[in-house]
Amino acid sequence: MNHILEQFVLAPVIIPLLGAGICLAAGRSAVVQRIVSIVTLGLVVAAAGILLYRADTYGPQTFNVGGWPAELGISLIADRFSSLMLVVSTIVTLCVLLYSIGQGVVEFGRQTPLSVFYPTFLVLSAGVSNAFLSADLFNLFVGFEILLAASYVLITLGGTNARVRSGTIYIIVSLISSVLFLMSIGAVYAATGTVNFAQLADRLAELPSGISTVLQLLLLLTFAVKAAVFPLYAWLPDSYPTAPAPVTAVFAGLLTKVGIYAILRTQALLFPGDNLRTLLLWASILTMVVGILGAVAQSDVKRVLSFTLVSHIGYMLFGIALATELGTTGAVFYIAHHITVQTTLFLVAGLIEYRAGTTNLDRLGGLARLAPILAIMFFVPAMNLAGIPPFSGFLGKLALMEAGIADDAGLATLGVVAAVVTSLLTLYAIAKIWNRAFWQPKGEDSPDVAQVETGTWTPAGSLHGTRGVGTKTQRSTTWTDEREESRLPRGMAGPTLLLAFVTVALTVFAGPLMSYAQRAAVELHERQPYIEAVLSR
Repeated sequence: MNHILEQFVLAPVIIPLLGAGICLAAGRSAVVQRIVSIVTLGLVVAAAGILLYRADTYGPQTFNVGGWPAELGISLIADRFSSLMLVVSTIVTLCVLLYSIGQGVVEFGRQTPLSVFYPTFLVLSAGVSNAFLSADLFNLFVGFEILLAASYVLITLGGTNARVRSGTIYIIVSLISSVLFLMSIGAVYAATGTVNFAQLADRLAELPSGISTVLQLLLLLTFAVKAAVFPLYAWLPDSYPTAPAPVTAVFAGLLTKVGIYAILRTQALLFPGDNLRTLLLWASILTMVVGILGAVAQSDVKRVLSFTLVSHIGYMLFGIALATELGTTGAVFYIAHHITVQTTLFLVAGLIEYRAGTTNLDRLGGLARLAPILAIMFFVPAMNLAGIPPFSGFLGKLALMEAGIADDAGLATLGVVAAVVTSLLTLYAIAKIWNRAFWQPKGEDSPDVAQVETGTWTPAGSLHGTRGVGTKTQRSTTWTDEREESRLPRGMAGPTLLLAFVTVALTVFAGPLMSYAQRAAVELHERQPYIEAVLSR
């Protein structure tokens, strides 16, 4: 029985890969691919839930692939932190898949005779899970490369000029960061003779401080690119908004958080203490402030959300930079909160585009009257993102600010001030979207009924970016006009509502979640339970 339970550590990685293989073998059967994908991710959610319970009850769960010792082979480990990330990420991934099916992004057609969305999406899920579970640097690199290879396909889905151009930027940046990651791994191995996290936790402490600092800087630089930390964030706002709504949503919710996860894991386990604390604090402050100033300056819903994504990475980095249990508790809580809230908002942006044909604030208006359910779906996670009491966003920010105040250092206090200013400006950016898209009358540049009916209006987020030829079928599956009932497609609205309920659940159960985050933070800073779990097998 115990041997079977140990296999659950491998399940979040192997099940999606098996599902992707079945989807490819299914060939042109959209129905089979759809069913296999939903069942696969459902099983992954269940496996992640079991790992969460076992990690919290019995301690870190480990699995050595192929039976090789951890010192020689590949080890996977699920502790409290990685298990929480698995549960939240798999729930989000399943909701986004259901949304994608409802939107029709994954369906077959003349331009996509063989759907690559299903297998690619499952491979992305496997890569994210592998990154969260990896117990060594090289396998973490493999996890990154798996999810990045899948993301290259997804971000250019449809093949429009805008998507290929932004995808090219994304790919170039990702490849540069991957090369840097390989260089970092090589340097770490040359200095210590291992890439296993548990062994590195002991051997890095024995190195001269100068060499250890160089290795720490290399790893931080690598993960900062992937997490979009200032000043290495410029690729994100130009890459994400052009992709289909569900792709943008899963990218915004998960990919940058994998980078933040890697920073927190390596800082707490490999480089404990306050080395490079000043650098990290300045990076967190500038990420918060510069990101939110960028959001305030935007006039497109997706770009506003992309810059708020960058900005709120700063909150998580601030908790990591403090290097205290209270700061880590706030960071762990805020990561779980932000994954769900940011993903929900990007799904809502996709619904706005479906309903109005655009996400440009100059062309939007009156959506609160035309689509009141859509207005509610935006309002709740938006207030959560802004940190309005009593939402989980407020509680997470409050924990981080308390940690900053308790630190009693000048730069930490400046970080608290930056967090408050960023929260207020986030509320301003969200209020701008609410006022211009939902509250005020429709702008003069909005598509009129004649444009919609003749098919001469092309929404920015349509899959292939092709202009209509006057067919009402295309109009009815891509947008609606004011003379139609203000109904949202159930296949898209349902998963968005479900994820919105998850964000509310994080508020309702904020007490237990914060307690769990605290236990995860204690485990991260103790380090010994993690080390013993890996090396004792």
